[in-house]
Amino acid sequence: MSAPLPRNEGEEDVLFDVDFLSDPPTAGQQRQPQQGQETPGFLIHDDSNRYNANYLFPQETIDLDRDENIENDITGNPFMDDTAATWNDDRFAESRHGSRLGGGRNTRSGGNAFTNFFANMRDRFGMNKKRYQSFEMTDFNNVDNHGTYEKSRNMFDIKILFNHYILRKPINSANENGPRLIHINDGIANDGLGYGDNHISTTKYNAATFLPKFLFQEFSKYANLFFLFTSVVQQVPNVSPTNRYTTVGTLLVVLVVSAIKECVEDIKRVHSDNELNNANTEVFSELDGGLIQKRWIDIRVGDIVKVKSEEPIPADMIILSSSEPEGLCYIETANLDGETNLKIKQSRPETSKYIDVRTLGSIQGHIKSEQPNSSLYTYEGTLILNDQEIPLTPDQMILRGATLRNTAWMFGIVVFSGHETKLMRNATATPIKRTAVERIINLQITVLFGVLVVLSLISAIGNVIMSTAGSKHLQYLYLKGTNKVGLFFRDLLTFWILFSNLVPISLFVTVEVIKYYQAFMISSDLDLYDEETDTPTVVRTSSLVEELGQIEYVFSDKTGTLTRNVMEFKSCSIAGRCYIETIPEDKNATFEDGVEVGYRKFEDLQERLNDSTNDEAPLIENFLTLLATCHTVIPEIQTDGSIKYQAASPDEGALVQGGAFLGYKFIIRKPSSVVVFIEETEEERTFELLKICEFNSSRKRMSAIFRTPDGSIKLYCKGADTVIMDRLASENNPYVDSTVRHLEEYASEGFRTLCVAMKDIGEAEYAEWCKIYESAATSLDNRQQKLDDAAELIEKDLLLLGATAIEDKLQDGVPETIHTLQEAGLKIWVLTGDRQETAINIGMSCRLLSEDMNLLVINEDTKEKTSDNMIEKLDAINEHKISPQEMDTLALVIDGKSLGFALEPDLEDYLLTLGKMCKAVICCRVSPLQKALVVKMVKRKSSSLLLAIGDGANDVSMIQAAHVGVGISGKEGLQASRSADFAIGQFKYLKKLLLVHGAWSYQRISMSILYSFYKNIALYMTQFWYGFSNAFSGQSIMESWTLTFYNVFFTVLPPFVIGVFDQFVSSRLLERYPQLYKLGQKGQFFSVTIFWGWIMNGFYHSGVIYVGSILFYRCGAVLNKHGEVADHWTWGVAVFTTSLAIVLGKAALVTNQWTKFTFVAIPGSFILWIVYFPIYAAIFPHANVSREYYGVVSHTYSSATFWLMLIVLTVFALMRDFVWKYYRRMYAPEAYHVVQEMQKFNISDYRPHAQQFQSAIRKVRQVQRMKKQRGFAFSQSEEGGQERIIRMYDTTQKRGIHGELHDASADPFSDDHYVNVPSNPFSDENHEPTLVNGEDSLEL
Repeated sequence: MSAPLPRNEGEEDVLFDVDFLSDPPTAGQQRQPQQGQETPGFLIHDDSNRYNANYLFPQETIDLDRDENIENDITGNPFMDDTAATWNDDRFAESRHGSRLGGGRNTRSGGNAFTNFFANMRDRFGMNKKRYQSFEMTDFNNVDNHGTYEKSRNMFDIKILFNHYILRKPINSANENGPRLIHINDGIANDGLGYGDNHISTTKYNAATFLPKFLFQEFSKYANLFFLFTSVVQQVPNVSPTNRYTTVGTLLVVLVVSAIKECVEDIKRVHSDNELNNANTEVFSELDGGLIQKRWIDIRVGDIVKVKSEEPIPADMIILSSSEPEGLCYIETANLDGETNLKIKQSRPETSKYIDVRTLGSIQGHIKSEQPNSSLYTYEGTLILNDQEIPLTPDQMILRGATLRNTAWMFGIVVFSGHETKLMRNATATPIKRTAVERIINLQITVLFGVLVVLSLISAIGNVIMSTAGSKHLQYLYLKGTNKVGLFFRDLLTFWILFSNLVPISLFVTVEVIKYYQAFMISSDLDLYDEETDTPTVVRTSSLVEELGQIEYVFSDKTGTLTRNVMEFKSCSIAGRCYIETIPEDKNATFEDGVEVGYRKFEDLQERLNDSTNDEAPLIENFLTLLATCHTVIPEIQTDGSIKYQAASPDEGALVQGGAFLGYKFIIRKPSSVVVFIEETEEERTFELLKICEFNSSRKRMSAIFRTPDGSIKLYCKGADTVIMDRLASENNPYVDSTVRHLEEYASEGFRTLCVAMKDIGEAEYAEWCKIYESAATSLDNRQQKLDDAAELIEKDLLLLGATAIEDKLQDGVPETIHTLQEAGLKIWVLTGDRQETAINIGMSCRLLSEDMNLLVINEDTKEKTSDNMIEKLDAINEHKISPQEMDTLALVIDGKSLGFALEPDLEDYLLTLGKMCKAVICCRVSPLQKALVVKMVKRKSSSLLLAIGDGANDVSMIQAAHVGVGISGKEGLQASRSADFAIGQFKYLKKLLLVHGAWSYQRISMSILYSFYKNIALYMTQFWYGFSNAFSGQSIMESWTLTFYNVFFTVLPPFVIGVFDQFVSSRLLERYPQLYKLGQKGQFFSVTIFWGWIMNGFYHSGVIYVGSILFYRCGAVLNKHGEVADHWTWGVAVFTTSLAIVLGKAALVTNQWTKFTFVAIPGSFILWIVYFPIYAAIFPHANVSREYYGVVSHTYSSATFWLMLIVLTVFALMRDFVWKYYRRMYAPEAYHVVQEMQKFNISDYRPHAQQFQSAIRKVRQVQRMKKQRGFAFSQSEEGGQERIIRMYDTTQKRGIHGELHDASADPFSDDHYVNVPSNPFSDENHEPTLVNGEDSLEL
């Protein structure tokens, strides 16, 4: 112990001060001993800043200056650990992991989370006198020492305690600024570092957040706040003119119904999450020495996971080894970045030998990793293995959401899990979305509150004035001495309650039920059911159904959403002739201008190939040989004898498959040769692979040089037509014109095209070129450029063989859907991870782009160039004063790098302005986060409603950022559909979802809301008009329970039936005329103007009812048979009945389609009142309920005045509405009025169908575009090293006992290759142990 330090003035007195948190003092900061005091030997540091003594603790500083007792706070002997008999320098690091081992002094067994929480709190505050308080000293050998302060501080952080004990979130004590430390084969140590588990959650609520988030969501609706305030006011004694529980009871019903709906929808998300979290995978157990089955949710950072082919990656991992040579593996990241190319990942050579559980268990070391972040393409880490530091790069990082392809298995160590993975870091929390209609209602309700306040003020002031001015006539009320100020405020509250029904509290229950039922009908629509995958449409957020009818922007992923991610060899052009499997109608081969156009069958190709006298046979043979040899594909023999082609590029796989289909089957790859099986002759031909000139985006071609079986040397080359044509021999190329014509034909069909060519090379020429190539390959300066230059020397004077056509198969109905949506006024933005050429090609084939469009391309490397490019384009558009028709010919294409600059705050306005001007926008090479940023930018900068649609996990953030998110249950997993508001089976279903169900929902909800406000104002405003006749006394016209039943029974059905069953136009005509969708975009069914039009109509009808009823019932003109005069409540029943007739008549006028439900709702509601009233009034007054109705029935139904008033006022009030409706339809019709007439009278559309003409025009334009700018859309890996990788494979070798395949290009006698080969190959040691039923016994 060191001596106490002198206390400074002003320091607080403390009972004791133990410095447990400080790191060892650095040089210059060490405390000097006081003069005359000897420093203890065990505190002396050597030059390496390590303690001389072996068993030392961190320095403690105890303040003994005060005379308080210090209680020992160590339990037992702190120098001994129960788990170890000898001293261990890491004793304190291990002690905190007792919970993992199931032992330890501080481990509480049993009890729930709350019990443990309060027990811990008692210990920390010293409230538990039966136990000593325990503490941990700082261990200087622990590299995680920096987090100790955070841990101690977090003990009393309410937010962290809430997250840990209530939300069950782990406390991440790791230093967020330093590297993340991950121990290999030491799960106990990793558990103590506080890393999160591997669960994911896309739910909106959990048990702890449901109540606050739900109440916040509900009370963000101003109407609910209004009714909450009214409920409180009603509890004030002697204020409420109605029953004090009517409002609060109704409000509770509203909240309960909404809560049930939210719970039901969120439970669906929970089930979806559980499916993913409970998926199984194999994990290496260091305790059991074998592989065990674990759920994804149970995977922890530091676990070694085995992933098999075609399985998704469960967490972000560093690859340790794989079944392929040198730890190679192929990863498909379409679920992350949209790219269909397989990515090649490779383990470090130091770990590639760990291929079985025996060697995995021997790994000792740790990883220093970067902290979790959202960057998909970067990673930095260091692997410390056997005291050797090994750098880790993105080549070793495999991300959650990717899928293992073409690799039997791989082992990886988890570095990020759950919500810390890069995929989830690119996602956002499930937001609470509010519709545009709700926002308008909220705003208008505030104005309506103002109207209500004004009405209450008028009535309260009127009461005070009448009480004062007419006091001589009101002596019977004993108003003398009444405090006028108190009377005013009491009246204000009374009239507030009386007029509160101007805002319909039943509206929100009705709307919730309507939306839920609309969601049910969408899910039940068989037209939206995908029979092939047994996938119905699922509505996860029913509160957004009306938003579907107002969308202006659609943001779509490409891969898996627009395309199937399936490449198919469709056709080929060889020696000027096109061949295809099935000839399209009217596409048989004919001659035009000396060039053969049209198609021949593949059978014709086989006949020409087998005819040795045919001049085209050698060309066909070379063409097919090129398809089977010039590639980087690896063949793998399956158990059934079939061959599976492992291709990094789906295009290459399709070409090799096409060659096999035509009889040239690629069967074997060796480091220096390939073998092709000729089906016709059943012979195997071996081609010696001499050199490969690799593909990259600047070369746009790939070449391979072979020594053929006859000894000659040939160069085979494939690539973009533009680069191949430039390298053809000027003479003896007779098929150029016909091939170009065929390329144009392919382009018009939307196929992906390649040109293929060859060249015979002499021995001397090859030897001379080989020296140049080898020199370039060994150059240390600008090697890649020199290799490209060397390839240029040999890739010339080529003979054009022909071209290939590959179809990137679109989803069914995609072109028609996109075309229809564009006609409906929607602007479609495609956000994809694919390259620019591929994206443009798909845009053409799916009719997002048309041939007459002008493409505005932004592909810059710097922010300044991006800015200049956008400004230049905007200036050009403004200078030329382009018309709206010409605007429809503009399309914007921008790549990911330029998009990153354009999304910066100072440039995003330019991007949005340019995007708004264009009919279509394609963003290429974008990351998932960029997708979300684009959506958020448009959402923030415009008032338009946005829809995002995708099928992969990379689309989740974009889907959640949009107003409406739609997920496709596709091949890329279900993450998008789980996180979306709507889930559909295919993209084509979006057309009916928006144009039909969206338009219907928007119109129905709009009419239901408007009608609900109208009907309440039409009745309850009569109370205000009555105030002028009753001295503003607050007297009600109608009995209070009747007023309550108005919304509960008698007018509840019309808005519901309108909201569920009304159809303003049939589904057939809505799809036939997509322009009708613009009604929703323009807000023609619901807007501020329309809302207040209905409100004023309600005021007008209430005035007609009140004034008319006064005229009918004035002077006691209504007499019973005994001469009895009708009383106040008889008049009230007449007013109520007339109001009900008028509002139901209004419902009849606005209903577009009459069904059996409509008849039940409108005439049925009125009949219900007519039958209900006499029964209620005859029985309930005798039960002391509604005593006002005693004897009223005989004064109403037997009175002619009652029935005459009912007929006259109803006709008079609705006459204005009828005349206005007649005028609008006859003299100022809307577009849907015309379509309604066509539907009613079954008028046919006689517009001439010009599809064939339009198709011909489109084809001509495509040809013109091809002539102006021939491009290629060939997807190929650009990562380099392709030759090195394929030379590692010898597919004639059998895989090892663990399924591994060694590097065939390496020295076969190297010891490294025999690490896992035992002396006895049949020994049981070769078999990986597998746990039986999760127990310790092993099954061999």
